[in-house]
Amino acid sequence: MAAVGPLATAYRLEAQVGFLIRRAHQRATAIFNRHFAPAGLSAVQFAALVKVRDEGRVSQNQLGRLVNLDPVTIMGVIARLADRDLIGRTPDPSDKRRTLLSVTAIGLKLLEDMQAAGHQVSADTLAPLNKQEQAQFLHLLSKLQ
Repeated sequence: MAAVGPLATAYRLEAQVGFLIRRAHQRATAIFNRHFAPAGLSAVQFAALVKVRDEGRVSQNQLGRLVNLDPVTIMGVIARLADRDLIGRTPDPSDKRRTLLSVTAIGLKLLEDMQAAGHQVSADTLAPLNKQEQAQFLHLLSKLQ
């Protein structure tokens, strides 16, 4: 039975920010997966690989903070990237308890090969918006962080 009276307009799921963000995320994820399936990289793995490249050498904990992942999740991501020889691990010379991560030559080649796909994911995700709306949308999203 459909809600009537004040309940009918009090809360509409399709108008809620969390619901809309989740739907937009689902769209972006599907587009990402379509472009990155040949590389066998998840969005989280790609983000981690890009940040390791950007930083040069980074600790596991620092990488987790940079890509906003908890320690257990980032450990799994690192293990999968290392298993594919996309990142290397070396002891930190200043702190033997810590391991530093760096992108391997294979990882750099993969990033180079997938760079255009990464840009295309953003373009395809934002395609329903005009250029001004795209810029405004990205600006507003960055304010929610």
